[in-house]
Amino acid sequence: MRNSVEQSSNRHPSNLGISGVRFAHPSEATLASLLDLYLIRWVYEPVEFPLDWHENGAVRSAFRPDFYLPDLGGFLELTCADQRTVTRKTAKLRRFRALYPEIPVTLVRPRDFHALCQRHGILAATETAA
Repeated sequence: MRNSVEQSSNRHPSNLGISGVRFAHPSEATLASLLDLYLIRWVYEPVEFPLDWHENGAVRSAFRPDFYLPDLGGFLELTCADQRTVTRKTAKLRRFRALYPEIPVTLVRPRDFHALCQRHGILAATETAA
């Protein structure tokens, strides 16, 4: 079920999770495990979508959804409990949807992630989400 892609070297080694994937946050590893539990194939951060460009054409900002679900043809983005980060991700997601309306992205908010973890008896990863 697990798919690994080339991960950047700046990922924290303590977040080395299933299939050798280096997740940016332990909550992403938890979500990947839950996807595996439900036999949902996933790929971690496989693509980056440009959102804004400099005048010379270089990418100024981009959005890299956390998970691609190949059998479902869409992406998942996990947000964190820090409101500043949630606000920034929400703005990026709005821009993404304006530029790429044909590509589905589901935002997994902290309350939904926490509820999913509690349903499965997972407490440690519910403190914060990525």
